[in-house]
Amino acid sequence: MNVASEYLQLQREDADQLVRKHAPLVRRIAYHLMGRLPPSVDVGDLMQAGMIGLLEAARNFTTDRAASFETYAGIRIRGAMLDELRRTDWTPRSVHRKVREVAEVVRQIENETGADADSAQVMKRLGMSAEEYHQVLSDATSARLLSLTTPDDGEGGDGSPLDVVDHDNLGPADSFTQETLSAALAEAISTLPKREQLVMSLYYEQELNLKEIGLVLGVTESRVCQIHGQALVRLRARMGDWRG
Repeated sequence: MNVASEYLQLQREDADQLVRKHAPLVRRIAYHLMGRLPPSVDVGDLMQAGMIGLLEAARNFTTDRAASFETYAGIRIRGAMLDELRRTDWTPRSVHRKVREVAEVVRQIENETGADADSAQVMKRLGMSAEEYHQVLSDATSARLLSLTTPDDGEGGDGSPLDVVDHDNLGPADSFTQETLSAALAEAISTLPKREQLVMSLYYEQELNLKEIGLVLGVTESRVCQIHGQALVRLRARMGDWRG
């Protein structure tokens, strides 16, 4: 065996060791995502996609990266799972349409009044019952409606400013756009009502699921779902300038 062959063999062995050692990370990320998704999503499909992400991470990782392998692999695994969800979009177009309609009314009311639009105002303008309105908020939480920057084509988004971004694969222009968007999103979140800000922080920064947030706030899981959905709709309304 020549030197090149020996080097490639060592690389393969190192990659195999990384995959075996970090395989539990795939399961952990899959079940964490499942806490935010409806029962129709198959956790097995997520784990299969995540294993592919882990394999790619093991093959491409170099020790000169600033991040540890676990951090790098976590981004790749989660990205692969999100790609799988995007590829098999289970969200009906009607759901996207209703959320867009609610967000547009929220935008109109807030522009007219200069204050946070409340549920009663939105329901009255749309002629919605409380049950219908809360269903839209629930759909906003469970569906992939976090892409505040993509065209409203009725198909949903292909990404989210709330997703983890692998900055190693962004060009200078894309990196600048992502940083600018992240700053704009952070600013928009800071303008949300306090309870909505808290739910967003617990959900995306502390990575608690809806049930855990309910325990923190002393409310039901369904109420947390409504608050989260209201925050997403409000963000969609306030980030309208970022959509294509």
